[in-house]
Amino acid sequence: MDTHKDRLTQLDSAIGDADHGANMHRGFAAVAAALPEYDAATPGLILVKTGSLLISVVGGASGPLYGSAFRSVGKALDAPEAPEAPDAPDEPDGSGPEAGTAGPERLAAALAAGLAGVRRLGAATEGDKTMIDAYAPALAAFRASAAAGGDLAEAAAAAADAAEEGMRATTPMQARKGRASYLGPRSVGHQDPGATSTALIFRALADTAAAAKAAA
Repeated sequence: MDTHKDRLTQLDSAIGDADHGANMHRGFAAVAAALPEYDAATPGLILVKTGSLLISVVGGASGPLYGSAFRSVGKALDAPEAPEAPDAPDEPDGSGPEAGTAGPERLAAALAAGLAGVRRLGAATEGDKTMIDAYAPALAAFRASAAAGGDLAEAAAAAADAAEEGMRATTPMQARKGRASYLGPRSVGHQDPGATSTALIFRALADTAAAAKAAA
């Protein structure tokens, strides 16, 4: 988010409040500052903490949306069977069977929980020119790779590629949700900033998984 802050702001200036880059940078900077001091037993707890910080620090609609996604993914990872739409307590304790494990199939289910959380909160679907236009194809690609026997790095790379394709596909869309929808046809021709930041997150996941695989 630090590297792409100005680009996100530029995109948001065309169809939004011109604050998406600054908001996302502020939120993830807070996460980066807080996590080294956070003693978490599982990756799920780290993601829940990340989501809580994003909700409290990021302004506008982005904080609740991204925060909900991270919290839902984290809760699902620490749930006994990682359901797609978990009804978990606010703070999982990481004590369930296989809690905190993150193989490709389990992470696919957790990512699905994150998407479900965003859908519930934002009431958007594919084609509305939102972050879902990057998230939904990323999840589909991750699931397909995992089902075909791909490891975590391969599934994450497929997801990142699909997220970036979905991001680019928002350019010709007319926005139907959020502030951009107020522009009507004038929103056409601009890439959605939320889809762009979502693609950046999936690319970060892919890069981290690839680095972990290379170091193993």
